[in-house]
Amino acid sequence: MDEIDQLSEFLQKLTPLSRSCLLSELERLELCGIDMPGSTEIQAKLRAEFRKDGSTQARATNPSRYFFAPLELLLIDGAPEHANAGRISRNTLTPIWEWICRDLLPTMARDYVKAINDQVTANNPKEVQKIATTFQGKVVKVLENTLASAESTEFARGKLAQYTASRTAFDDVKKMQQVLRAGDALAKFNEKLPETITKFDDGQVAQITAQLDAFKKANPGALPFALALVARRLKTFWQLTYLATRAAASKSAAEVAAAPYACVVPMVLDRLDDKRLALRIALRHNRFLVARDLLTEIYDAEYSLKLRIDGIEQSEWGVRLQQLMDAIAALVSAEVSRFPANVGHILGSRRLRSQDTLGGKLSYLAWKGRDAMQDGAAAFRKLIGAT
Repeated sequence: MDEIDQLSEFLQKLTPLSRSCLLSELERLELCGIDMPGSTEIQAKLRAEFRKDGSTQARATNPSRYFFAPLELLLIDGAPEHANAGRISRNTLTPIWEWICRDLLPTMARDYVKAINDQVTANNPKEVQKIATTFQGKVVKVLENTLASAESTEFARGKLAQYTASRTAFDDVKKMQQVLRAGDALAKFNEKLPETITKFDDGQVAQITAQLDAFKKANPGALPFALALVARRLKTFWQLTYLATRAAASKSAAEVAAAPYACVVPMVLDRLDDKRLALRIALRHNRFLVARDLLTEIYDAEYSLKLRIDGIEQSEWGVRLQQLMDAIAALVSAEVSRFPANVGHILGSRRLRSQDTLGGKLSYLAWKGRDAMQDGAAAFRKLIGAT
């Protein structure tokens, strides 16, 4: 028996849920940059079983899909190790579901799966929704009791670790709890948002801020998820910083950090890190056009942060931004160095940095002039008030 046959025999001995969990775990390791010998062949076999559409990202099966439905708009196809305030890694859903079914609520989960399958077969979507909502409430209640003490929390963390080596999977469990608890409020907030926000100007920022203020008052713990829903509507992810910078007294890093929604800046840095991970994978698979578009967006984000937050380089945000850009520069340098010096590379083009063009430099000067006028006006108002 050759290795391929042995592999197939081993996989078939696992339960379908375990095979699905194995696929998610192998994909997680790949996203983290860890190469596993034979992983490509195993993933191909498992995807052929679970991803009839050829998808390279996990999709929940029917019973779990209905359970996780409130999370759908907050899911990302990124490495679970990567911090993402307000978002949950899709690849953690399979181990979380297996943990729920085997350890957290095994009997209720078994009853839930049967009830869902029966109603799906009967083509009764309203009843399916009702059953899913009821089970979500039960899971939230059990999680509240589980997380009530440090001892039970660590026990649960250990159980979950049996299904994934991800260090942040349990953080996603707590995020899931917050989303399910604020499910109706998040859904209503999402419905009130514009379908797309093509121009995030002062008026639009003020409108979204008012909606966020109302949401935060009733659901403070779910605020990051509301902000993530706003980010989905924006033309570019770094525009989320406007919620902080336009409410700040000035553009200085200290003033922005004191603004009501300063938390969006780390969220933008999280998304910039997502782009770094995506760039690494694109380069690994020689997808240069994808890498070019990613790099353009990365440079635009860096430029925007430095333009709109004065002195960011000396702040914690700036330290993290520089670390990210250094890592990205290393990826690009390693790729470009594979080619002879006299051969141009698409990633080495200066055109990727639109801010280095004449138009970009004029825009920079215009923004800085506007900032100077606003800061001067703010200082004048303070002086008048003081006198």
